[in-house]
Order: sequence, then structure tokens, then C-alpha cells
Amino acid sequence: MTPPPAPTMAAESNANHGGRHRHVLLFPLPYQGHINPMFRLAGVLHARGFAVTVFHTHFNAPDPASHPHYRFVPVPDGMSGPAPVAIEDVVAHIVSIGGACEAAFRDRLAAVLEEYSRDAVTCLVADTHLLPIFQAANCLGVPTLALRTGSAVSFACFTAYPMLCEKGYLPVQGMPSSSNSQLDTPVVELPPCRVRDLMGIGKDGHEVLCEMIAGAVAAVKASSGLILNTFDALERRELEGLRQDLAVPVFDIGPLHKFSPAGESSLLRQDRSCLEWLDAWPPASVLYVSFGSLACMSPRDLEETAWGIAGSCVPFLWVVRPGFVGGCAENHLPERFEAATRGRGMVVGWAPQEEVLRHRAVGGFWTHNGWNSTTESICEGVPMLCRPYFADQMGNARYVEHVWEVGFEVSGELERGSVEAAIRRLMTESDGAGMRTRAGELKKASAECTGKGGSSCLAIDKLVTHMMSL
Repeated sequence: MTPPPAPTMAAESNANHGGRHRHVLLFPLPYQGHINPMFRLAGVLHARGFAVTVFHTHFNAPDPASHPHYRFVPVPDGMSGPAPVAIEDVVAHIVSIGGACEAAFRDRLAAVLEEYSRDAVTCLVADTHLLPIFQAANCLGVPTLALRTGSAVSFACFTAYPMLCEKGYLPVQGMPSSSNSQLDTPVVELPPCRVRDLMGIGKDGHEVLCEMIAGAVAAVKASSGLILNTFDALERRELEGLRQDLAVPVFDIGPLHKFSPAGESSLLRQDRSCLEWLDAWPPASVLYVSFGSLACMSPRDLEETAWGIAGSCVPFLWVVRPGFVGGCAENHLPERFEAATRGRGMVVGWAPQEEVLRHRAVGGFWTHNGWNSTTESICEGVPMLCRPYFADQMGNARYVEHVWEVGFEVSGELERGSVEAAIRRLMTESDGAGMRTRAGELKKASAECTGKGGSSCLAIDKLVTHMMSL
């Protein structure tokens, strides 16, 4: 791995108190899209001179050998077995994680405080979805900061959730099918969102989703500040709204992946041979296809997607991870697909996504619009085909198409003809060229935010100062 950069003398002095090295404690939610930003934040804080201790569940535990600069404290969570697949189960799992390990965390936190001394510990930074962890830390007198790994607008939707339910936007009455006209109702309080762009539009699982959202908002309100993996040039209006609505400071320090390497924090083995394969292709000629670490596709949709990709005649790199198709360990592409795309396509189980998106050959990204994937694509100037599945992905896709104008959604039932047309529109037609130009402008804006004196750099300075004052 590439270790976090060594702290400068000035940063070192920032993180010392009374001659003692200051510690920051971290507790990520154990899902890939939440682990990566937390470890990137760890790298940022380590570079500023903080010692880092990571509390973690047994479920999806990180590998301490991949992060030799940090101390790791395992916390029993009482959970076993594979990760849940259905999103309803994911939400229930997220809700249960904090409570399942609260008592064990309290004991281990008390032991750490005794070892380090309370004065040496600056604060605990925990994922917003771990409310019981915030409560345990507060009971032991440890200040807390909340890391929200999604967008500012997604958290604005969280804070607005009671209003959305009170005004009848949610839950959608009847079946939330694509033909339900209620889904296209504009949410006038949250433009440009429609009802279909919100989380948890159906009645199934609505109560547990409300519990998850209320817990995240309560965690932020119980904390001493909200850390967001976003940046001013992307969500200025949304950040201003959060600062008006919340009584705690908001630090927009993203995109974190531009400040700090994640190290080996991937839960899946990356196939790096795809980078060499990309070297053989002309600039902006390859479509990268990946739907993240949680989304699943039906066998029918896999087949339509495959033949749409084949029919487009566009070179492609496609991530089909284990469990992606209906939760099955093996993913079987259609017969004759390999023969039909021989010489212009590569299929891998997992890819080093940041490096792929940085590669000159990649000209488009078909994505599920998880926040990490969305910001990584924007920061490399790569336009997107959007196929959101759940959670904040629908809202992210809406912003990609209607606010930032750097992509468009592939909506409705997947059909090979419409898939083929969408790929060609993005990769070979004038529409796609315009999106690529606008994506390049956002890439430049993100670089200015993360450059010396940029808004994100200044936000990190403010965050460190705030931490030292707690």
C-alpha cells in the first residue's frame, strides 16, 4: 500500500497538546462505500499529525496489515454469515449494527481512554448511521464528530424526511411501479427531485427506513460537527442549506479520495490486469461499467445489458462481481457474448476504480451512482450513464442529469435496444460530447477546491482547529 503522507512539523504541532501526541478515534460503518471515505479521512488526519485508532466490527473487518500506521480495536457485533443482499435487509442490518456492538464498544472505549488518558484523545469520528456509538462515546465524555459519506443533498433529504411524510410525498400509495404517476410528482421543497428520486418510496420497509434516517439525523445533532465528503463547487446551495438548518458546524472536505489514498481497504480483490488492457485503447474510447459493491441485477437484466453492450460496438470494461446476479456466487454471462465481443471487451470481478476512471482510454462510466462512484467520475471528467438502484443513488442520478448535466439516466425496464442506444449516445454522439465537456469543467472545479487555498483545503484546516478545541 501507499502509506499516508508523513505529517509536517506544523501539522505535528497542531496535533500535540501539552507535549502529548493527540489521538483521533474512528468507527466506520462496515460497508465498502462507508469504509473507504473513513480510511481516507484517517489519512488526512494522520498527515496532520494525529495518531489514529480505528474501532471496527467483526463483520467486514479491515485488514490491520494494510494500514500499519493505525491501531485497530475489534468490537464484537454478534453477527455472522454473509452480507445481506436485498436492500430491505441492508437497511435493517445498518439499523441493528450500532446497537449490537454498543456495550462492547463502551467497554473497549473505556479501556482505550484509560490507556491513552482522556486528555490525549481529541474526539471520536463515527459514521452517521451508528447512533448508539455516539451515545456511548458521549456517556464517557468523548466529543464526537459525524462523517456522512453521501452527498449534502442526501442528508438534506434525511433532515426533511418527517416533512416529506407529513405532506404525503412518502410512502407512495399502492405499488411504486414505474407507471405510478405519483412517482413523477415534483418535490417542491427539494428541487429538482421528484418523488421517485427519494429514498424509501414504498410502504415495504418504510418503518425501518424511517428509523435509520432518524438515527442518522439524531447522531449529527448529538455530535460536535458534521463532516461531508463533498465540495463547494459541486453542492454550494445544498451546503448553505444544511448550515442554516443544523446547529453544528459543517465541514465540506471532499473529495477525500483526492487528498488521501485508501490503502488496501477494498473488501474485494481488484483485478489490476484491466489497466494494462486499457493501455491499448485510444483516448475516451472505452465504456467502464460497474454497479458498486451492493447492487444486484436479475438474470434477465444481465442478459439485456450484455446484448446492449455487445450491440453498441463500443469497447468496454465491465465489472461483474461475485453475487451481482441475484445474489449467486457465480455470474453467468449469456452464451456467445464472449464471442460476440471478442477483441473489444474485458469482464472482471472487481477493478481499481479510481485508476480506471483516471485512465485516458475511459470515455464514459455506466454506474449505479453511489456517491463515491459519482464523485470519482466527476473528478476525472468522465460523463455517466446512470442506473440507480436504492438509497441515495436516485437523487445522485437526478443531480448528474439535471443539475450538473454530466450524464443521463437509463430508466425503465432494461431492453437491449435502449441500452445500445444509450451507450452510443454517451460515447459517440454530440450529446455525450457536451456532457464530456461539462464533466471536464467540473473536474477543473474540483481540482481548484482541493488545491492550495481551495475551499476543501480550508475546510480541513477548520476541521483540525475545531477538533483541537473540543
